[in-house]
Amino acid sequence: MPPSPDPRLPIYRTQGLTKVYGSGPSAVHALRGVELTLPAGELVVLLGPSGSGKSTLLNLLGGLDAPSGGRIWFFERELTAMDEARLTRYRRRHVGFVFQLYNLMPSLTARENVELVTDIAEQPLDAGEALPMVGLAARADHFPAQLSGGEQQRVAIARAVAKRPTVLFCDEPTGALDSQTGRAVLRVLQQVNRELGTTVLIVTHAAATAAMAHRVIHFWRP
Repeated sequence: MPPSPDPRLPIYRTQGLTKVYGSGPSAVHALRGVELTLPAGELVVLLGPSGSGKSTLLNLLGGLDAPSGGRIWFFERELTAMDEARLTRYRRRHVGFVFQLYNLMPSLTARENVELVTDIAEQPLDAGEALPMVGLAARADHFPAQLSGGEQQRVAIARAVAKRPTVLFCDEPTGALDSQTGRAVLRVLQQVNRELGTTVLIVTHAAATAAMAHRVIHFWRP
């Protein structure tokens, strides 16, 4: 097993990060020369309108996509120098994802959905620990169809947190929820950051979310 990252180092650093979709006159420059340094342990909000590059940056930092140019470091390790096998190990060991759509298995209970991750993680939280953390201890044996949208999203957060990720990427996690339920989900993410020390990055277009962040990075359409 490789050594654990040094928390005194920035968790992410980018240099000249660029992402272009397509080519020629129709090419879309989603990111242009991004220079970024993020300390470990913060809750960071990536704020801006749709099409401004927020999710693109999240996908690059999470190892889901490759940049067109530039470099990315995760602590002292250069992600942009990794092959696919090493990127897979990076995602498996260090990264949790929460998306706008909950992506739960409908035939599995909340507990079993969380256990899908704990079966492959190296040092996971037990589902019996992760679900109470998001306020769903009493709903552990319910199926997704028996849960509200907010409860389903909290199961998705519990599933992501159960693998004990170094960083949790959340792409519009409240986008499908009403405002009150969305605030409850954001409080859960704050709790994860505060109690576990997990670095949390939240992509959103909702300016009110900025109030909960240690750091806000603003995006504009190119």
